[in-house]
Amino acid sequence: MKSRNESLIRLKKFQVDEKRRTVMQIEMMVADFERMASELDQQIEIEHQKTGITDTDHFAYSTFAKAAKTRRDNLMASADEMREKLEAAQDELAEAVEDLKKVELLDQREHAREAAAETKRDQAEMDEIAIMRQQRR
Repeated sequence: MKSRNESLIRLKKFQVDEKRRTVMQIEMMVADFERMASELDQQIEIEHQKTGITDTDHFAYSTFAKAAKTRRDNLMASADEMREKLEAAQDELAEAVEDLKKVELLDQREHAREAAAETKRDQAEMDEIAIMRQQRR
């Protein structure tokens, strides 16, 4: 029984670690998307300062700024999608941690029962020895 519980605990720990890695990867992706979008914002601002035109509907508006805005908007949309995935991954991680704790708690209870049974056996042996010594006298 011990090896089964230990295997189950190892499996649950592995699952928790996998979920943690997934959460971390998604967080890094969101941060990268936001960083790239911020860099594009800076480039757009520099382009606005160079041309002096900030109105996107103006006929002479910079094509670079238009393209950068489109890329920025796409990155922000991707970041939003990844935040939704992050929320789901965090929920899965919380569920995996909860499952691990349940298995560990069951294992602790089993060990406590085994220890109590062993103590009871030891006490019965000691009682038997005491009775035998009493009878010899």
